[in-house]
Amino acid sequence: MFAVLYRWRLRPGSEEQFRDGWERVTRAIGTSCGSFGSRLHRAADGTWVAYARWPDAPTRERCVFDEPEGERLMSESVVERFPELTLELVSDLLVEPVAS
Repeated sequence: MFAVLYRWRLRPGSEEQFRDGWERVTRAIGTSCGSFGSRLHRAADGTWVAYARWPDAPTRERCVFDEPEGERLMSESVVERFPELTLELVSDLLVEPVAS
């Protein structure tokens, strides 16, 4: 398992626009590239953080997708983009909740 952590500071008032763009881009990547999806979080310091999972680094590197509207929505919302952090899974104790 391979993962990437993304972090942004958004322009105030653009949160819904960013979320819409992120969802569009994430769906396109999942369909076109074979990712395992992503989760988007708002951190206590006001930044937004996404965690994306991939089968491996080469799969991510080969990824090509087409979602210009989603990319535009995200780009217009971002004031600051922090460097990506790539992660190699060492141990996995995350448990997915069962829907009731």
